[in-house]
Amino acid sequence: MQVFRRGDEGPVVAEIRAKLGRLGLPGEGPGDGDVFDDVTDRAVRTFQQRRGLRVDGVVGPETYRALDEAHWQLGDRVLSFTAGHMFVGDDVAVLQERLLDMGFDPGRCDGIFGRQTESALREFQRGVGLVPDGTVGPSTLRALDMLRRTVTGGSPSQRREEERLMRSGSAVSGRIVLLDPGHGGDDLGACAHDLAESEVAFDLASRIEGRLGALGVQPLLTRGADGCPDDQARAAFANETGADLLISLHLDAVMAAAPNGVATYFYGAQLPGRSVSSAVGERLADLVQHEIVARTDLRDCRTHPKAWQLLRMTRMPAVRIDVGYVTNAGDAARLRRPEFRDAVAEAVAVGVQRLYLPEEPDRTRGQIRLPALAG
Repeated sequence: MQVFRRGDEGPVVAEIRAKLGRLGLPGEGPGDGDVFDDVTDRAVRTFQQRRGLRVDGVVGPETYRALDEAHWQLGDRVLSFTAGHMFVGDDVAVLQERLLDMGFDPGRCDGIFGRQTESALREFQRGVGLVPDGTVGPSTLRALDMLRRTVTGGSPSQRREEERLMRSGSAVSGRIVLLDPGHGGDDLGACAHDLAESEVAFDLASRIEGRLGALGVQPLLTRGADGCPDDQARAAFANETGADLLISLHLDAVMAAAPNGVATYFYGAQLPGRSVSSAVGERLADLVQHEIVARTDLRDCRTHPKAWQLLRMTRMPAVRIDVGYVTNAGDAARLRRPEFRDAVAEAVAVGVQRLYLPEEPDRTRGQIRLPALAG
Protein backbone atom coordinates (compact mmCIF):
# COMPACT_ATOMS: atom_id res chain seq x y z
CA MET A 1 0.00 0.00 0.00
CA GLN A 2 0.96 3.65 -0.32
CA VAL A 3 2.77 5.21 2.64
CA PHE A 4 1.13 8.23 4.26
CA ARG A 5 2.87 10.94 6.25
CA ARG A 6 2.57 14.57 7.29
CA GLY A 7 1.50 16.76 4.36
CA ASP A 8 -0.42 14.04 2.50
CA GLU A 9 -4.14 14.34 1.91
CA GLY A 10 -7.05 12.37 0.49
CA PRO A 11 -9.73 9.84 1.49
CA VAL A 12 -7.27 7.36 3.02
CA VAL A 13 -5.90 10.11 5.28
CA ALA A 14 -9.47 10.92 6.33
CA GLU A 15 -9.94 7.23 7.18
CA ILE A 16 -6.73 7.20 9.21
CA ARG A 17 -7.85 10.28 11.14
CA ALA A 18 -11.23 8.67 11.81
CA LYS A 19 -9.61 5.46 13.10
CA LEU A 20 -7.40 7.48 15.44
CA GLY A 21 -10.42 9.42 16.68
CA ARG A 22 -12.32 6.21 17.50
CA LEU A 23 -9.34 5.13 19.59
CA GLY A 24 -9.49 8.35 21.61
CA LEU A 25 -6.48 9.91 19.92
CA PRO A 26 -6.65 13.46 18.57
CA GLY A 27 -6.59 12.53 14.90
CA GLU A 28 -8.98 15.35 14.09
CA GLY A 29 -6.99 18.57 13.77
CA PRO A 30 -8.25 22.09 13.11
CA GLY A 31 -7.65 21.79 9.38
CA ASP A 32 -9.44 19.87 6.65
CA GLY A 33 -10.55 16.35 7.50
CA ASP A 34 -8.52 14.71 4.75
CA VAL A 35 -5.14 16.37 5.53
CA PHE A 36 -2.33 14.62 7.40
CA ASP A 37 -1.50 17.60 9.63
CA ASP A 38 0.69 18.06 12.71
CA VAL A 39 -2.07 16.88 15.06
CA THR A 40 -2.49 13.68 13.06
CA ASP A 41 1.27 13.15 13.04
CA ARG A 42 1.39 13.37 16.84
CA ALA A 43 -1.59 11.02 17.15
CA VAL A 44 0.07 8.45 14.86
CA ARG A 45 3.28 8.61 16.87
CA THR A 46 1.34 8.14 20.12
CA PHE A 47 -0.46 5.14 18.65
CA GLN A 48 2.80 3.62 17.39
CA GLN A 49 4.40 4.07 20.81
CA ARG A 50 1.50 2.36 22.56
CA ARG A 51 1.40 -0.56 20.13
CA GLY A 52 5.13 -1.28 20.15
CA LEU A 53 5.71 -0.19 16.55
CA ARG A 54 8.46 1.92 15.07
CA VAL A 55 7.69 5.52 16.10
CA ASP A 56 8.15 7.56 12.93
CA GLY A 57 4.74 9.17 12.31
CA VAL A 58 4.46 7.29 9.01
CA VAL A 59 1.42 5.12 8.27
CA GLY A 60 2.78 2.22 6.25
CA PRO A 61 1.43 -1.34 6.02
CA GLU A 62 2.28 -2.30 9.62
CA THR A 63 0.79 0.83 11.26
CA TYR A 64 -2.29 0.72 9.03
CA ARG A 65 -2.82 -2.96 9.90
CA ALA A 66 -2.48 -2.16 13.61
CA LEU A 67 -5.00 0.68 13.31
CA ASP A 68 -7.47 -1.72 11.73
CA GLU A 69 -6.90 -4.37 14.41
CA ALA A 70 -7.28 -1.88 17.24
CA HIS A 71 -10.89 -0.93 16.46
CA TRP A 72 -12.33 -4.45 16.92
CA GLN A 73 -14.03 -5.12 20.27
CA LEU A 74 -15.05 -8.56 21.49
CA GLY A 75 -18.57 -9.18 20.20
CA ASP A 76 -18.25 -7.01 17.09
CA ARG A 77 -17.93 -10.10 14.89
CA VAL A 78 -18.21 -13.89 15.08
CA LEU A 79 -14.74 -15.37 15.62
CA SER A 80 -13.52 -18.80 14.57
CA PHE A 81 -10.39 -20.44 13.20
CA THR A 82 -9.96 -20.40 9.43
CA ALA A 83 -6.68 -21.74 8.08
CA GLY A 84 -4.99 -19.22 5.82
CA HIS A 85 -7.38 -16.40 6.76
CA MET A 86 -7.09 -16.09 10.52
CA PHE A 87 -8.97 -13.40 12.40
CA VAL A 88 -6.59 -10.80 13.82
CA GLY A 89 -7.51 -7.94 16.12
CA ASP A 90 -7.93 -6.62 19.62
CA ASP A 91 -11.14 -8.63 20.02
CA VAL A 92 -9.08 -11.81 19.58
CA ALA A 93 -6.54 -10.55 22.14
CA VAL A 94 -9.34 -9.92 24.68
CA LEU A 95 -10.68 -13.43 24.04
CA GLN A 96 -7.23 -14.90 24.64
CA GLU A 97 -6.87 -12.91 27.87
CA ARG A 98 -10.27 -14.11 29.13
CA LEU A 99 -9.38 -17.73 28.39
CA LEU A 100 -6.01 -17.39 30.13
CA ASP A 101 -7.63 -15.77 33.16
CA MET A 102 -9.89 -18.81 33.50
CA GLY A 103 -7.06 -21.34 33.24
CA PHE A 104 -7.21 -22.25 29.54
CA ASP A 105 -4.15 -21.94 27.32
CA PRO A 106 -4.62 -20.15 23.97
CA GLY A 107 -0.89 -19.51 23.73
CA ARG A 108 0.52 -16.02 23.55
CA CYS A 109 -1.95 -13.11 23.74
CA ASP A 110 -1.02 -11.88 20.29
CA GLY A 111 -4.46 -11.15 18.84
CA ILE A 112 -4.18 -13.94 16.25
CA PHE A 113 -6.93 -16.59 16.24
CA GLY A 114 -4.82 -19.67 15.57
CA ARG A 115 -5.24 -23.37 16.29
CA GLN A 116 -4.14 -23.10 19.91
CA THR A 117 -6.72 -20.38 20.58
CA GLU A 118 -9.39 -22.53 18.93
CA SER A 119 -8.36 -25.53 21.05
CA ALA A 120 -8.54 -23.47 24.28
CA LEU A 121 -11.93 -22.08 23.24
CA ARG A 122 -13.34 -25.57 22.56
CA GLU A 123 -12.06 -26.73 25.95
CA PHE A 124 -13.77 -23.77 27.60
CA GLN A 125 -17.02 -24.47 25.75
CA ARG A 126 -17.00 -28.13 26.84
CA GLY A 127 -16.37 -27.06 30.42
CA VAL A 128 -19.42 -24.79 30.54
CA GLY A 129 -21.76 -27.16 28.71
CA LEU A 130 -21.78 -25.42 25.33
CA VAL A 131 -21.39 -27.05 21.93
CA PRO A 132 -17.59 -27.09 21.43
CA ASP A 133 -17.67 -25.60 17.94
CA GLY A 134 -14.68 -23.26 18.40
CA THR A 135 -16.82 -20.27 17.41
CA VAL A 136 -17.34 -17.14 19.48
CA GLY A 137 -21.05 -16.52 19.05
CA PRO A 138 -23.65 -14.98 21.41
CA SER A 139 -23.86 -17.93 23.83
CA THR A 140 -20.09 -18.20 24.16
CA LEU A 141 -19.81 -14.44 24.69
CA ARG A 142 -22.37 -14.61 27.51
CA ALA A 143 -20.50 -17.48 29.17
CA LEU A 144 -17.17 -15.66 28.88
CA ASP A 145 -18.67 -12.55 30.46
CA MET A 146 -20.39 -14.40 33.30
CA LEU A 147 -17.35 -16.46 34.25
CA ARG A 148 -14.63 -13.86 33.90
CA ARG A 149 -12.52 -13.36 36.99
CA THR A 150 -9.56 -11.30 38.09
CA VAL A 151 -6.17 -12.98 38.23
CA THR A 152 -3.35 -11.54 40.32
CA GLY A 153 0.33 -12.39 40.54
CA GLY A 154 1.48 -11.59 37.02
CA SER A 155 0.42 -12.43 33.50
CA PRO A 156 -0.82 -16.04 33.05
CA SER A 157 0.70 -16.04 29.57
CA GLN A 158 4.11 -15.08 30.92
CA ARG A 159 3.92 -17.64 33.73
CA ARG A 160 3.06 -20.44 31.32
CA GLU A 161 5.96 -19.49 29.05
CA GLU A 162 8.38 -19.45 31.99
CA GLU A 163 7.08 -22.82 33.20
CA ARG A 164 7.61 -24.38 29.77
CA LEU A 165 11.20 -23.14 29.78
CA MET A 166 11.83 -24.59 33.25
CA ARG A 167 10.30 -27.96 32.32
CA SER A 168 12.44 -28.19 29.19
CA GLY A 169 15.61 -28.65 31.27
CA SER A 170 18.99 -26.94 31.35
CA ALA A 171 20.68 -28.73 28.44
CA VAL A 172 21.16 -26.62 25.33
CA SER A 173 22.15 -29.56 23.12
CA GLY A 174 19.37 -30.78 20.89
CA ARG A 175 17.61 -27.41 20.80
CA ILE A 176 16.58 -25.90 17.47
CA VAL A 177 17.53 -22.24 17.10
CA LEU A 178 16.41 -20.37 14.01
CA LEU A 179 18.75 -17.61 12.86
CA ASP A 180 17.14 -14.91 10.76
CA PRO A 181 19.53 -12.67 8.79
CA GLY A 182 17.47 -9.61 7.85
CA HIS A 183 16.69 -8.57 4.27
CA GLY A 184 18.53 -10.49 1.50
CA GLY A 185 18.52 -10.88 -2.27
CA ASP A 186 17.77 -7.61 -4.00
CA ASP A 187 16.81 -6.06 -0.66
CA LEU A 188 20.14 -4.95 0.79
CA GLY A 189 18.59 -3.20 3.77
CA ALA A 190 20.45 -0.23 5.22
CA CYS A 191 23.59 0.69 3.29
CA ALA A 192 26.37 3.11 4.27
CA HIS A 193 30.15 3.23 4.62
CA ASP A 194 30.52 0.44 2.02
CA LEU A 195 28.44 -1.97 4.14
CA ALA A 196 25.12 -3.61 3.27
CA GLU A 197 22.88 -4.74 6.12
CA SER A 198 21.85 -7.97 4.39
CA GLU A 199 25.45 -9.09 3.85
CA VAL A 200 26.61 -8.29 7.39
CA ALA A 201 23.53 -9.99 8.88
CA PHE A 202 24.12 -13.15 6.85
CA ASP A 203 27.80 -13.25 7.84
CA LEU A 204 26.88 -12.84 11.52
CA ALA A 205 24.27 -15.59 11.22
CA SER A 206 26.85 -17.93 9.70
CA ARG A 207 29.31 -17.25 12.53
CA ILE A 208 26.62 -17.78 15.18
CA GLU A 209 25.55 -20.96 13.38
CA GLY A 210 29.02 -22.45 13.81
CA ARG A 211 29.22 -21.59 17.50
CA LEU A 212 25.78 -22.95 18.31
CA GLY A 213 26.59 -26.13 16.40
CA ALA A 214 29.63 -26.62 18.66
CA LEU A 215 27.25 -26.59 21.65
CA GLY A 216 25.09 -29.35 20.17
CA VAL A 217 22.38 -26.95 19.03
CA GLN A 218 20.68 -27.49 15.66
CA PRO A 219 20.89 -24.05 14.02
CA LEU A 220 18.73 -23.25 10.99
CA LEU A 221 18.67 -20.15 8.79
CA THR A 222 15.51 -18.50 7.47
CA ARG A 223 17.19 -17.68 4.16
CA GLY A 224 20.17 -18.40 1.98
CA ALA A 225 22.69 -15.86 0.77
CA ASP A 226 20.40 -14.70 -2.06
CA GLY A 227 16.92 -15.22 -0.59
CA CYS A 228 14.56 -12.63 0.87
CA PRO A 229 11.34 -14.09 2.33
CA ASP A 230 8.93 -11.64 3.92
CA ASP A 231 8.28 -11.62 7.66
CA GLN A 232 5.18 -13.80 7.31
CA ALA A 233 7.14 -16.47 5.44
CA ARG A 234 9.98 -16.33 7.95
CA ALA A 235 7.54 -16.73 10.86
CA ALA A 236 5.72 -19.57 9.10
CA PHE A 237 9.02 -21.38 8.53
CA ALA A 238 9.97 -20.90 12.19
CA ASN A 239 6.64 -22.30 13.36
CA GLU A 240 6.81 -25.26 10.97
CA THR A 241 10.28 -26.27 12.19
CA GLY A 242 9.17 -26.24 15.82
CA ALA A 243 12.20 -24.13 16.71
CA ASP A 244 12.86 -23.38 20.39
CA LEU A 245 14.09 -19.84 19.72
CA LEU A 246 14.34 -17.34 16.89
CA ILE A 247 17.10 -14.73 16.66
CA SER A 248 16.76 -12.04 13.98
CA LEU A 249 19.85 -10.05 12.99
CA HIS A 250 19.78 -6.50 11.66
CA LEU A 251 21.70 -3.23 11.55
CA ASP A 252 20.12 0.11 12.39
CA ALA A 253 20.27 3.29 10.31
CA VAL A 254 19.08 6.89 10.63
CA MET A 255 19.53 10.11 8.70
CA ALA A 256 21.93 11.55 11.31
CA ALA A 257 25.50 10.29 11.69
CA ALA A 258 25.74 10.46 15.49
CA PRO A 259 23.41 7.67 16.78
CA ASN A 260 25.29 4.48 17.57
CA GLY A 261 25.10 1.31 19.63
CA VAL A 262 23.35 -2.05 19.94
CA ALA A 263 19.73 -2.68 20.93
CA THR A 264 17.77 -5.92 21.33
CA TYR A 265 14.01 -6.31 21.00
CA PHE A 266 11.45 -8.87 22.22
CA TYR A 267 7.70 -9.25 21.72
CA GLY A 268 5.63 -6.84 23.77
CA ALA A 269 2.52 -4.77 23.13
CA GLN A 270 -0.14 -2.70 24.87
CA LEU A 271 -3.46 -4.48 24.31
CA PRO A 272 -6.88 -3.57 25.70
CA GLY A 273 -6.60 -3.43 29.48
CA ARG A 274 -3.26 -5.23 29.64
CA SER A 275 0.35 -5.09 28.57
CA VAL A 276 1.52 -8.40 27.13
CA SER A 277 5.03 -9.59 26.41
CA SER A 278 7.16 -12.67 26.02
CA ALA A 279 8.83 -13.28 29.38
CA VAL A 280 11.37 -15.72 27.93
CA GLY A 281 11.98 -13.46 24.95
CA GLU A 282 12.65 -10.58 27.31
CA ARG A 283 15.10 -12.67 29.33
CA LEU A 284 16.94 -13.82 26.21
CA ALA A 285 17.08 -10.24 24.94
CA ASP A 286 18.57 -9.11 28.23
CA LEU A 287 21.17 -11.90 28.24
CA VAL A 288 22.25 -11.33 24.64
CA GLN A 289 22.31 -7.54 25.03
CA HIS A 290 24.52 -7.68 28.11
CA GLU A 291 26.89 -10.25 26.58
CA ILE A 292 27.38 -8.11 23.45
CA VAL A 293 27.96 -4.95 25.47
CA ALA A 294 30.42 -6.77 27.76
CA ARG A 295 32.43 -8.21 24.86
CA THR A 296 32.50 -5.15 22.58
CA ASP A 297 32.68 -1.38 22.94
CA LEU A 298 29.25 -0.84 21.41
CA ARG A 299 27.05 1.66 23.22
CA ASP A 300 24.29 -0.01 25.26
CA CYS A 301 20.94 1.05 23.77
CA ARG A 302 19.17 -1.47 26.05
CA THR A 303 16.30 -3.89 25.34
CA HIS A 304 12.79 -2.90 24.30
CA PRO A 305 9.39 -4.55 23.74
CA LYS A 306 8.08 -4.34 20.18
CA ALA A 307 5.07 -5.79 18.36
CA TRP A 308 6.80 -6.17 15.00
CA GLN A 309 5.27 -8.89 12.85
CA LEU A 310 8.14 -11.36 13.09
CA LEU A 311 8.31 -11.13 16.89
CA ARG A 312 4.53 -11.40 17.14
CA MET A 313 3.81 -14.19 14.66
CA THR A 314 6.40 -16.68 15.88
CA ARG A 315 5.12 -19.17 18.46
CA MET A 316 8.52 -19.51 20.13
CA PRO A 317 10.42 -16.79 22.06
CA ALA A 318 12.02 -14.47 19.51
CA VAL A 319 14.41 -11.54 19.66
CA ARG A 320 15.75 -9.08 17.15
CA ILE A 321 19.27 -7.66 17.55
CA ASP A 322 20.23 -4.40 15.84
CA VAL A 323 24.01 -4.76 15.97
CA GLY A 324 25.11 -1.16 15.56
CA TYR A 325 24.26 1.71 13.22
CA VAL A 326 25.60 1.29 9.73
CA THR A 327 25.20 5.08 9.33
CA ASN A 328 27.65 5.75 12.17
CA ALA A 329 31.31 5.77 11.13
CA GLY A 330 32.51 4.18 14.37
CA ASP A 331 29.98 1.36 14.34
CA ALA A 332 30.63 0.75 10.65
CA ALA A 333 34.36 0.45 11.32
CA ARG A 334 33.65 -2.11 14.04
CA LEU A 335 31.30 -4.09 11.80
CA ARG A 336 33.96 -4.39 9.11
CA ARG A 337 36.35 -6.22 11.46
CA PRO A 338 36.12 -10.05 11.48
CA GLU A 339 37.19 -10.18 15.13
CA PHE A 340 34.32 -7.88 16.08
CA ARG A 341 31.83 -10.10 14.28
CA ASP A 342 33.32 -13.10 16.07
CA ALA A 343 32.82 -11.38 19.42
CA VAL A 344 29.17 -10.67 18.61
CA ALA A 345 28.63 -14.26 17.46
CA GLU A 346 30.11 -15.66 20.66
CA ALA A 347 28.03 -13.25 22.74
CA VAL A 348 24.82 -14.47 21.09
CA ALA A 349 25.76 -18.13 21.55
CA VAL A 350 26.60 -17.61 25.22
CA GLY A 351 23.33 -15.71 25.70
CA VAL A 352 21.41 -18.68 24.30
CA GLN A 353 23.30 -21.08 26.58
CA ARG A 354 22.64 -18.91 29.63
CA LEU A 355 18.92 -18.85 28.93
CA TYR A 356 18.76 -22.53 29.88
CA LEU A 357 21.24 -22.45 32.77
CA PRO A 358 20.05 -21.73 36.33
CA GLU A 359 20.33 -18.03 37.05
CA GLU A 360 23.45 -17.12 39.03
CA PRO A 361 23.70 -13.44 40.03
CA ASP A 362 27.45 -13.64 40.53
CA ARG A 363 28.14 -15.06 37.08
CA THR A 364 30.26 -12.41 35.32
CA ARG A 365 28.96 -11.44 31.91
CA GLY A 366 31.36 -11.30 29.00
CA GLN A 367 33.93 -13.59 30.59
CA ILE A 368 32.62 -17.10 29.86
CA ARG A 369 33.90 -18.69 26.69
CA LEU A 370 32.14 -21.37 24.67
CA PRO A 371 34.52 -24.24 25.49
CA ALA A 372 33.74 -23.77 29.19
CA LEU A 373 30.02 -23.93 28.56
CA ALA A 374 30.29 -26.85 26.16
CA GLY A 375 32.24 -28.82 28.71
